[in-house]
Amino acid sequence: MVKTKKVGLLLLAVLIALIILLPLVWMISTAFKNDFEALSGRMNFLPKKPTVDNFVQGLSGELMNTPVLRWIVNSLVVGTVGTGIVLFIDSMAAFALARLPDLPLRRTLFSMFIASLMIPSVLTFLPMYMEFNTLGLINTYQALILPATAGAFGVFLLYQFFISFPKEIEEAARIDGVDKWNLYARILMPSAVSIMATLGIFTFMGIYNDFVWPLYATTSPEMRTITAGIAMMATGSYTQSYGKLMAMTTIATLPVVIIFILGQKSFVKAITSAGVK
Repeated sequence: MVKTKKVGLLLLAVLIALIILLPLVWMISTAFKNDFEALSGRMNFLPKKPTVDNFVQGLSGELMNTPVLRWIVNSLVVGTVGTGIVLFIDSMAAFALARLPDLPLRRTLFSMFIASLMIPSVLTFLPMYMEFNTLGLINTYQALILPATAGAFGVFLLYQFFISFPKEIEEAARIDGVDKWNLYARILMPSAVSIMATLGIFTFMGIYNDFVWPLYATTSPEMRTITAGIAMMATGSYTQSYGKLMAMTTIATLPVVIIFILGQKSFVKAITSAGVK
């Protein structure tokens, strides 16, 4: 009975995995099909005549003069810089809230951070757009990067790690004359490598995959990110060229997949250590 139940759960897990992977497999398959085969409506996962022309023509901007490579660079720059800023600011804020008892109103500040997580981000788009437009920052990297650095999720995540850090180690460090900055930089941060890597992965994926705000914040094709750029392609001459759209979408997913694979060990380690605590 127990064995049958395990087999049933395994089959269910396999079925769910297949359902999740089906769109991804179909995307990659269509990327290697010509337009005629892609529009034929046949459910064939293996292209009859595989071609890489979709990748070549899409990257070269043959249709609509689309700067796909520039979009990818924009997304990588915005994601990398934004992630770096988030890791630095959020770690310092979490350290102050968790390990500095003399910080005025620290519980109130932390409650405000938590409360901000309940505000739908879409409600802030119009005020942010008006503010950036007033400052003359629309269609710049600043407009794409700065909103992503104001989230409270990283503060909450790192706060939970810092608050559970053994007080005995901190007290021993203070007896040895370690000040607050060195406590943060030399003791707590080396211990938080895994959780920082996890936060970095989530942050980069969130910024890289952001779709709505880049549409608001950019006005020229050259400043669009890859997500907004592909949406622009889908409404232009590429509308009936599903092969090229899928080829560009496949390329767009590669950075996120690579980063997740490289950071998977740190991600699993962070979850495991959190479970042990």
